[in-house]
Amino acid sequence: MLSTTGYGWATLRGFHGSTTASDVLGNTSSEDGAVDILLVGSDSRTDAQGNPLPQEVLDELGAGEADGSRTDTMMLVRIPDGAQRASILTFPRDLQVTAPDGSTEKLTDLTTLVGNATKAKLQKQGVTDPKELDKQSKAAGQKALVQKINEIAGAHIDHFAEVNLLGFSEVTKAIDGVEVCLNHPVHDPMSGANFPAGRQTLQGGQALAFVRQRHGLINELNRGDRQKAFMASLAHKVLSSGTLANPAKLNSLIGAIQRSIVLDPGLADDILGFAQRMQGAAGGDIEFQTIPVHWKGPSGNEVPTYVQSETQQFSADLLLPPAERAKKQQEESRQKQLRAKTSVSVFNASGVSGLAGNVLEQLSGSGFTAGGSSNAQDMPNSLVYYAPGDEEVAKQAAQLLGGLPTKPSQNLKAGQLEVYLGKDYQGPGAHKFGGPDTVRLDALPIGPQVAPLPTQQTDNDRGVNINAGDVPCVD
Repeated sequence: MLSTTGYGWATLRGFHGSTTASDVLGNTSSEDGAVDILLVGSDSRTDAQGNPLPQEVLDELGAGEADGSRTDTMMLVRIPDGAQRASILTFPRDLQVTAPDGSTEKLTDLTTLVGNATKAKLQKQGVTDPKELDKQSKAAGQKALVQKINEIAGAHIDHFAEVNLLGFSEVTKAIDGVEVCLNHPVHDPMSGANFPAGRQTLQGGQALAFVRQRHGLINELNRGDRQKAFMASLAHKVLSSGTLANPAKLNSLIGAIQRSIVLDPGLADDILGFAQRMQGAAGGDIEFQTIPVHWKGPSGNEVPTYVQSETQQFSADLLLPPAERAKKQQEESRQKQLRAKTSVSVFNASGVSGLAGNVLEQLSGSGFTAGGSSNAQDMPNSLVYYAPGDEEVAKQAAQLLGGLPTKPSQNLKAGQLEVYLGKDYQGPGAHKFGGPDTVRLDALPIGPQVAPLPTQQTDNDRGVNINAGDVPCVD
């Protein structure tokens, strides 16, 4: 983006020399059809060089004391090879993930947990230098986050960039604020967010409060929508000629980046090359999405979870050309409608108690209408029966259950399926009898349209779809 002006080109020549670099990727080059960059917003109370922020700066930012450094925002930028467009995939900070030690933790806590464990190990080995302990423990936490995001999204992260609280504030000041829009007025003493409804321009501590507010929102995805809308508006402003053609603003922006952003060495060495690859991207060619989220737990205390096969497919679809993705979306919508019109009954012929009900829950969670479950005479093999003409929807159910065979039946009416679970059944639900997570066959609709958030949480939710072409209003 900065290379679109001669001034930006000249300024970027010396960019790497004053940018903090952290090698958290190692030698992991891969040609997978895209350039993937993990953008992390950290709540660290230090600058990019590890120096503690002055108290007056913390007061301005409304940031109190915190134990460790957590990843407050995580966004995966996916840039298809040869394309002048990008998709930015966001991850809820409270997403439940498996840590390296096998425990279930929030994604936001992963870097701190791994960092603290690494620090303790180094201290046992005799390392005493505080800066060296901090450097190595942070790098270990960042590496763990990179590996986890790769796992969730099925991506191969090529570059890493982290910005702290100070950097976020200074970048917004450098471009004279970022325009946002709220559907309702906001007053949250915890974060310092105190804004009227409608459009307004925020910078510094106010901008930070806008994206960090948690209290008073429906759920974590509301917070993610705030962040997506803010980043879209910021991208739109930075891409505009008003920023790139103004030497003073450009110099101030680059200075803010240099003081507060940590890059991997590959990106730091080739920031100009990256800028050239993104040279043609207009605001509307950057879209913001959130991974499909499933809510789990008792009402009022739900936590966001994910299904890995679903998130990986959703992430892969972001690399498709817009026309091809729209065509695939239409086909998935058609298949979803077929499932909704189809009633499925499940018969347990395996001898395993409770299997039929559990599998029926899997099917109904994927959009089929639940027809009932019961026991049947033992059978060695599983089978899906369908009415003549319903082979397509029967194959959808069979695929969901691990690739079961299908067979037409004259005893069924159109829109009816019967699933018989034999002793050979090893598909979803066979080893899990405690309220399993639902598995989705379809990716959720993708597009630039902005729709209002639901008033209640749904099992599969991604918040608002946003692109960088305008300033969307959010809650």
